[in-house]
Parts: sequence; structure tokens; C-alpha cells
Amino acid sequence: MQTVKAALEKLGQSKFRSGFHLSEEDKKYVKEKGIESVRKHAEDFIRSRLAPAVIPNDGKQTPMKGHPVFKAQHACACCCRGCLEKWYKVPQRVELSETQQQKIVNLLMAWIEKEMEGKL
Repeated sequence: MQTVKAALEKLGQSKFRSGFHLSEEDKKYVKEKGIESVRKHAEDFIRSRLAPAVIPNDGKQTPMKGHPVFKAQHACACCCRGCLEKWYKVPQRVELSETQQQKIVNLLMAWIEKEMEGKL
């Protein structure tokens, strides 16, 4: 996978991906829970919803709203294995390694932090 900075720049050029933003409610949630708590949620979501080799509802497992991490997943093209393959050349039907999972979480958290700062 590419660097977080390069990925965010590339995503910013996509009309669809750049259309996602945290709502005021999402920002309030991040502030109340804390960034480390949100990171733990991201780690859990990626481990359970994206990392398995076979995902029965792949392409539909990530809601469009309901948690800041879900919005980050769509904004960063980390919402399903199809998007991971298209954007980052991560093959489908192969379990994600711990390193891959951590890189995804780092990207999601960088996006969330930039949104919190109003820089996206």
C-alpha cells in the first residue's frame, strides 16, 4: 500500500470519495469518546468486517452512516474487499495480515483527524 499522505491525496481527487465528511454529530462523538477509543473501534471493525478472506456480505458490510469510522471507510475506499482491490491492489479472498489491517486503520484515523481539524 502507498503512504497515508499519497492515499489521501489520491482519494481527494475522486468526486465520490471526497464527498464524504464527518457530520457535527460524528465530530461530537469523536470528541466525547476520544481518538484512542475511536481507533480501537476502527481496529475492531477492520478485523471483523474487512480482514477475513471470505465475507458473506462483501460490498454491503459497511454502513454509510452510524459511526465516524464507517464514513472514513467509504471516504478512504476501505469499505469492502472490492474497493481495497481496486484502490490499493489488495487481493480479494485472502485474509488481511496484521500489518495490512494496521495500515488501513492508520489511513482511516488520518482521515478522521483531518476531518476533525477541518482540513479535508
